Parts: sequence; structure tokens; C-alpha cells
Amino acid sequence: MNNQSLSQRDLAVLWHPCTQMKDHEHLPLVPIKKGQGVWLEDFDGNRYLDAVSSWWVNVFGHANPVISAAIKEQADTLEQVIFAGFTHEPGIALAEQLLQLVPFGLSRCFYADNGSAAVEVALKMSFHYWQNVGQSQKTRFITLENSYHGETLGALAVGDVSLYKQTYKPLLMDVITVPGPDCYYREPGESWHDYSVRRFALMEQTLVQHADSVCAVIVEPLVQCAGSMRMYDPVYLQLLRDACDRHRVHLIADEIAVGFGRTGTLFACEQAAISPDFMCLSKGLTGGFLPLAAVLTTDSIYQAFYDDYVNLTAFLHSHSYTGNPLACRAALATLSIFRQHNVVADNRRLAEAMARVTARFHAHPQVAEVRQTGMILAIELVKNKRSREAYPWQERRGLKVYQYALSQGVLLRPLGNVIYFMPPYVITETELEWLAEVAWQGIHHAVKA
Repeated sequence: MNNQSLSQRDLAVLWHPCTQMKDHEHLPLVPIKKGQGVWLEDFDGNRYLDAVSSWWVNVFGHANPVISAAIKEQADTLEQVIFAGFTHEPGIALAEQLLQLVPFGLSRCFYADNGSAAVEVALKMSFHYWQNVGQSQKTRFITLENSYHGETLGALAVGDVSLYKQTYKPLLMDVITVPGPDCYYREPGESWHDYSVRRFALMEQTLVQHADSVCAVIVEPLVQCAGSMRMYDPVYLQLLRDACDRHRVHLIADEIAVGFGRTGTLFACEQAAISPDFMCLSKGLTGGFLPLAAVLTTDSIYQAFYDDYVNLTAFLHSHSYTGNPLACRAALATLSIFRQHNVVADNRRLAEAMARVTARFHAHPQVAEVRQTGMILAIELVKNKRSREAYPWQERRGLKVYQYALSQGVLLRPLGNVIYFMPPYVITETELEWLAEVAWQGIHHAVKA
């Protein structure tokens, strides 16, 4: 087998996600044979540094032996069992450990299959809670502009990235979208903190006007990842938590992409010292090995569903693979690595190295901003640095960076004209230097035309 033969077989039968398949008439697929650490290897022997953690899921490297061994052991014992009326030790142990790690007040764990499903669970739980407590007028959700929460219909509705949402608008529930705290748009000399405070006034105004009909506000804490890696200050979350309490509205923290050490703390909410009413987790939860999601919530919300069956207040939401034992064991192994190694502190040192190796990008004539939150760093390309005029999206400058980087053995997958680094935590400083050099040359290649 080689790359070409596998690509031909693939294109005869498969339809890939987030892809215009016609692109593959001139953009070759990359069949991957194996992975090790931060590296992927194709069937022709080429290696690629995985700078995007394979869609942000891989935290401790490909083929991590600790996680791999745990899954193999579990597979010989119990691979799957219905989670309604039955339970198992990995599912129990994982919930126990997660509830010890998440912010105070979260005391119940509900499993789902993936990030979008976790958001669906949180939305339905919040809505259903208000029905159960006699507040049936609460039926709407507030979301931030430029947000992204997944691509199932409920999750898509509470997102605001037009590229994903526009086509399906007739299918989606109506939500209230509030201008967000995206610090890319702050005034010259204005701090992230001050801009985030200033922008919160728009959320406060919306809550004053609509709280009586609103179930919850949903946000991605600190970083809007699919929304071009736009970032804001933790003070926004502090103000939002206070406002949700005052207006009797739930707060849903979508930590699917930013949880498990990505932002400089185990969970992004920690940087604001807040606890949401719902926290959605997935992606890094299993170290990138298997799909699994968890929704953590409070006992007061749980108690609103706890009743005699005949009152029909139960949360009748299910997935066939809810609490899958293999995935739970992968997650337990992932958490064990966090326990046994000072991962968050190590990540802070790596984040400092990321800042060092990209320092020269700040002065690049086609870079409007280099922004960073923990292990997430974004480089925004623009046509005009002074005015911040963007390149027309049709020119696909980011795609040119992607193609160049692949030719040099690096997997970068820009979001439009935003080049970002979101690597596994096992990357070395030498590998970061190489990544930055390839990105620098890739940007030169993409903007020279």
C-alpha cells in the first residue's frame, strides 16, 4: 500500500468532514499509517508534526503507551454495556475523579458521545429544568457572536459562525446573539481586561431585557476556537457569572476545546474563579483516543428531575454508547497522567516557549496580531496591517500555508487566514522552533502573491 493507492480507494467511497471534496482533485489526501508522540507517518514514509492535535483532541501524543495499555486491558474485560439500569466501575470512577477536578458546586456527571452531543444535553437539561420548576416561559438561549458549539442542530443554533450555520438556518431554533468580547477589536492601547469589561455591558443589557424568557447563556471560556481562535479576558466570565445569578439564568461553559490544560489551567473557568451551572467536556478527555463527552452539573439541577416516574420529570436523553467502558478507561488513564506529572506547570513553560519562537511574527507586515492563551497561539494574516483589512476569503491564503507546511512535514490547518498552534503537550522546544520556522516560511509563501 502507498499514499496514491489508498487515496484512490478513499475517494471512491468516502465523504470527509468539513471538506469540499472537489478540492481533492488537486489537493492530495494524506493517508496516515501510524502516529508516535507529536508525529504522524504516511504510507510513503513521510512524517508530519501534528501542530493541531488532530482537531484539538490529542493531549499526550499519538499511541501514548499509558492510555493504549488501559484500553487494551479494558477490551479484554468489558467493551460495552447498556448504561440505563446498569453501570460499571470505569464509568463510576471517571465521574468521581472529574467531580473532584472541576469547579466547586458541580456534583453530577452525565455522559454523551462527543462535544456536540454534550452541548445538546446541556441545552435540553437547562430547558427541561425550567419546565420542571414551573418556569415554562423560559425557552430561549443567549449566545455570543462568533461562537461555535458544534454541528448538531441544537449546538449549531447556539453558535454564530456563518460558514457552518447559514445553510441550515431554517432548521434552527431562534436564539439571542450578543456582541462578544473578542479582544481583536479593542481600541489601540486598550487592555484585554478593559475591553472585555466594556463589552460586557451589552450582555448585561440583553439579560435585563430578556432574562424572563431565557434558560441559559452559553459561552466558550476565554477562547472562541472555531471562531478564528479569538480570545478575551477572564473578567468577562466573572461578570457573566454574577449577572446570570442576579437574573436567574443558567451559565453553560463549553470547555470542550479549552479544557484539560489548554489555556494554562486545567479548566479555563478556573482563571475567572467561577463555577458554571453546566460544564461540557470532550476532546482531550480521552487523550484523543476515543469519543466521549461529559456534562457536569449541580445537585439543585439534578434534584429538579428526581421524582416519581408517573410525574414524567425524568431526563429521557440517551446515546447507545453512553458511558462506554473503553472510552471511560481511556479518560481515566488520561487523568492519571495529569496526576502523575505536573502537566499544567509544564504547559506554562511550553506556552512561554511558543511565545518566544513566534516573537518575530509580531513585526511581520502581513500579521495583524499574534495572540495567545496558554497552549493556544494564533497568528492573524491580513492584507493591510495598519487598517487590518482582511484578505478576501476566496483567495484561501491559509490553504497555501497548509500546503506549504505539509511539504515541509508539518500539519497546520488554518482557520481561514488565521494560522494557529495547538499541539500535543509532549511537543519539545526544538519541535516548537521548527514549527514556527515552517509557519514563517509558509506565511511568506502565502502572501507573496
